[in-house]
Amino acid sequence: MDINQIKQGLGTKETITWCPGCPNFMILESVKQALTNLINKGYKQEKFAMTTDIGCNSKIFDYINISGIYGLHGRALPTALGITLGNPNLHVLSFVGDGGIYNEGISHFMHAGRYNSNMTLIVHDNQSFSLTTGQATATSQQGFKTKAEPLGEFNQPMNPIKIALASNISFIARCDSKDIKHTAEILEKAIKHKGFSFIEIIQDCLIFNKDINNKNKLMYKISDNKDKKKAEKFANEWDYNSKKGNIPMGVIYQESKPSLDEEWPQLADLKKKGVGWKKKKQ
Repeated sequence: MDINQIKQGLGTKETITWCPGCPNFMILESVKQALTNLINKGYKQEKFAMTTDIGCNSKIFDYINISGIYGLHGRALPTALGITLGNPNLHVLSFVGDGGIYNEGISHFMHAGRYNSNMTLIVHDNQSFSLTTGQATATSQQGFKTKAEPLGEFNQPMNPIKIALASNISFIARCDSKDIKHTAEILEKAIKHKGFSFIEIIQDCLIFNKDINNKNKLMYKISDNKDKKKAEKFANEWDYNSKKGNIPMGVIYQESKPSLDEEWPQLADLKKKGVGWKKKKQ
């Protein structure tokens, strides 16, 4: 099939309702490019599935022509885990925002590293709850003033890369939403990775928390890294709290270890037969 036809087949007829110029358009394009490349290399479109929670990011559910479940806020990861348990032959993508995953969904995020199920988490991080008019999230900088916190955010933002490393997540990457080509390349690597892969995509919000936008001058690309000590140094270069320091972009850490479907013989059997539980019972 022609590569343009593949990409067109990944689109839908739904009207895109993001703000004009929102970086989510660029993330959508990156995802389509990554999936197009994989399908062109032999992956099956029907073997991709997605989960989302609630937020501007999660509207992507309507704009990509693959199966999935539009879930609850903060619960996209356990839903994705359920899909991989039901059919370990699927390539599951989970789209979330920084509020959904680092606030409500933080426990799921940490345990996903322990389980190492074969799925990809894609975090749209603009450091605010933008769909609900800009409240602070766990990665918002100190001093960020909102209607909910008119005196400004008092708390130090968390560093998700550090948490990912401490949770033994086997693929950790960071991308810039404005760099469509690079983001597509990292997405493709993440989907190919055997086990749980986590990509944080740094993006601006055009309406809320504009003070933390435009960090591109701090960003620099790194080569794929498999050294955990080096990854920890990368994680310490930016604290999410200011426009100071350096922001490494690329595969911050990757390791090879048994995935959930390899450790459980029942799942390994489904994988070998290329079926899910439903067909196994028939």
